[in-house]
Amino acid sequence: MLTGLFSSACGRFPRACGREDTHDRSFLRHVSTLNINDSDPLRHCERQIGYCTNVHAGIDLTSIRANLQEYAVPVQQQLSQTHGLDALGVGLWIPDQASRELAAGQLDVFRGFLDANRLQPYTINGFPFANFHGDHVKQRVYLPTWADPERLQYTQRLATILSRLLHDDQPLGSISTLPIGWPDNPFAGDRSGHEDVEIAGGQLRELAAFLGRLEDQTGKRIVVAIEPEPGCVIDTIGDLIGFFDAHLPDPMHRRYLTVCHDICHSAVMNEPQRSVVTAYRDAGITIGKVQVSSAIVADWESIAAGEVAATLEQLGAFAEDRYLHQTGQVGRDGSFQLADDLPALLQQTRPDDLEQILRWVIHFHVPIFLERFGQLTTSRDAVIECLTALDDEAIDVDFTGHLEVETYAWTVLPEAMRRRGLAEDIAGELQWLIDQLG
Repeated sequence: MLTGLFSSACGRFPRACGREDTHDRSFLRHVSTLNINDSDPLRHCERQIGYCTNVHAGIDLTSIRANLQEYAVPVQQQLSQTHGLDALGVGLWIPDQASRELAAGQLDVFRGFLDANRLQPYTINGFPFANFHGDHVKQRVYLPTWADPERLQYTQRLATILSRLLHDDQPLGSISTLPIGWPDNPFAGDRSGHEDVEIAGGQLRELAAFLGRLEDQTGKRIVVAIEPEPGCVIDTIGDLIGFFDAHLPDPMHRRYLTVCHDICHSAVMNEPQRSVVTAYRDAGITIGKVQVSSAIVADWESIAAGEVAATLEQLGAFAEDRYLHQTGQVGRDGSFQLADDLPALLQQTRPDDLEQILRWVIHFHVPIFLERFGQLTTSRDAVIECLTALDDEAIDVDFTGHLEVETYAWTVLPEAMRRRGLAEDIAGELQWLIDQLG
């Protein structure tokens, strides 16, 4: 019988990653609300799983509660029936306005609401700062950047909030954050991009010190996970390692500052999942969270010449105005080029232009259980490869165990791809993930 979407351990953390204190051993001992036995679907996976609530619109606390009541509660009820789930793991998206409301005295009431509805937060998405469901988000999602003090203050608020939302048997929480910024966005004033990266590094070091004090005060270790994203200042494993080596070299920094590995983002950048997970280990960077997400793939090599125009037309249904859909283009010669956004790429592409292109991988988060639709496929195989690598004892990567399904684009998917209601679709993704982990 499951007592929650939680497992009996939380991943390996070496002493070198943190201070010598009493929380290290308790972290390894007290992670779970799951009672493991041979019939449990999660018996082999030492993981915490849930879904990211940035799929729901609303930037104030009233809207967040209403969305959780309308969608997360039915998901919990459905998984309770199918998997004996007692509490549903939720990756909360708490935008700036809601974070200020919670900090102003609403936190205890909000925690009571979560507990009453059997919703168990273990991670927060601290990437989108403001309205993530406006008509035209695109590059605005990367503001404020990590060169802006407002980003630091917001993330500190989230860490304090999460430390108080975690239950007594949850010594660890995670928060994902943006990869510094988008290069073409103005950071601040007339400074150069190099200066902004230096400032960002300084603010992240300040954040690490804050998180250390927070752990001393609360006994809760909150890790902030930098999430590489295509086109951003940090968009590849090489960028991430370079940034950590230059700006976050100390064990104290790396105890609290980690990576959020978004599987879709990595697939768009043509990165083999096993190689990336191994590279994190070799670089001494902890995986603070994995966002389980899948990209659209146009495999031009396998699409018949007579179907190319129709496939481009099918892709047009995903060229929507709200989100940025960066597209990785892999050439037949092994070359790689990143296009900033799918709509512009489609406008400039003719069928003949694709003769030397092997595939496109598009940053559009589609349901993780989906493998093929029309002429298009998905990067679902990358999801499976990543999950396998995380469990591979030969790799033995430092990983908190936090898995978060992040299909935030349900509301902009073509209608034909929305199989049922939103709550049922979210439950379907979690059920698929449980099956893969089992």
